[in-house]
Amino acid sequence: MGPIAMVATILMWILLQGAGWAMIWLPHVPEGFSHDPGVDPNRYQAWAEAAYISLVTLATLGFGDVVAVDPVLRVLSPLQGLTGFALLTAALTWFMQIHPPLSRRRAAALRLHGLRAAGYADRAAELPAWSMSQAVAGLAAELGTIGIDLKHYVETYFFHEDARPLSLAEQLHVALDLHRAAAEQPDPGVRAAAVELGAALDEITAQLREFVDGQTLPDVVAAYTSDHRQSAGSGQLR
Repeated sequence: MGPIAMVATILMWILLQGAGWAMIWLPHVPEGFSHDPGVDPNRYQAWAEAAYISLVTLATLGFGDVVAVDPVLRVLSPLQGLTGFALLTAALTWFMQIHPPLSRRRAAALRLHGLRAAGYADRAAELPAWSMSQAVAGLAAELGTIGIDLKHYVETYFFHEDARPLSLAEQLHVALDLHRAAAEQPDPGVRAAAVELGAALDEITAQLREFVDGQTLPDVVAAYTSDHRQSAGSGQLR
């Protein structure tokens, strides 16, 4: 859903820009433009010609088959070219900005999957305190970053994963179990790390409540998991 929504948004930007500028060109078609000898403007509807001029200018293609000759239009044409360049830059920047938060989210999910496989939550009492505190504190730092990512890149919520080990929606409950187990340990270092992890989970929960309902932290995490499964369809994450 996320990639489709992004592409649809960019296409909407293009269509709105193209339609808006076409309305500016329309009253001046064809008198305000000089056409290449091989182009007969009378063969085309005025609105189609205006749309063509707008999209070609917006895309900064510069075919040269239609050139503005009216002084005002000659000033406006480069301005539309600049908006087209800005639109392309904005679209590319948006796609590039989305990838790092998604990569961090997948890395955090994979780390949670590994901690679950190692049985950190179940074996908290028998593991060395330094190992437990290091694992919990490191996870707290990663999840804290994920919470900030969800705040600044809300569209990443709608990106789903095919592989469940890489899906934060599937693995976040492991952090709840680890937080609960660490908070019950006698070692003060482990309990301090549990406090850090709790703060990171609270931040993620605050951001997730923008999309799902839930009173408690486990409720929100369960709703998050359920929402991603349902959105993916047939239990497959995307």
